Amino acid sequence: MSQKPSAEDLNVSRETMERLEGFEQVLLKWNPRINLVSKSSLDHLWQRHIADSVQVFSCVDQIDRSWVDIGSGGGFPGIVIAILAAERSPETKVTLIESDQRKSAFLRTAARECGVGITVLSERIEKAPPQQANILSARALADLDKLLEFTELHLAEGGTALFPKGASWKKEVDKAAERWRFDVEQITSLTETEAVILKINGVARV
Repeated sequence: MSQKPSAEDLNVSRETMERLEGFEQVLLKWNPRINLVSKSSLDHLWQRHIADSVQVFSCVDQIDRSWVDIGSGGGFPGIVIAILAAERSPETKVTLIESDQRKSAFLRTAARECGVGITVLSERIEKAPPQQANILSARALADLDKLLEFTELHLAEGGTALFPKGASWKKEVDKAAERWRFDVEQITSLTETEAVILKINGVARV
């Protein structure tokens, strides 16, 4: 099993670390039933999923009023975002959109057991009411071209989208640029050398 980072490694308080550990326990309890993360990645849960989600949160200086995570699945980064926001930006409303009813039930349970407040919308992303999010995030959901469709629907004017991407991110950016105009900053991942977090603003159709 990969070494678990400390609260200092993640730059979080002891209380936040305890909540992250609580989330780990809920996920391990539910995962055999509904396959929230692949069995092969459980040995690297903290590095591949939790720490990876923490760095998404660290990409923004100010969260403002609302953070919406789409296709939240096993709670990455959505539940981790909610746990961090509970301490650092408690006025921020965190909303998770997940169409799978069983995963939605897991997300609600995880938030309750971790003591954080979230809203879970159990519907398809394209069918959900426009969210006017200040921050929009999605992890391992779709290619960038598709993600920008969701961004157009749910991100407020002047908002920021955060999308972790793997080694093929440049191809995705080039493909998306055929249909979209957008400003993008590539933030090098701390957990995977060839990966980045794409920080996107100013999305508009070409």
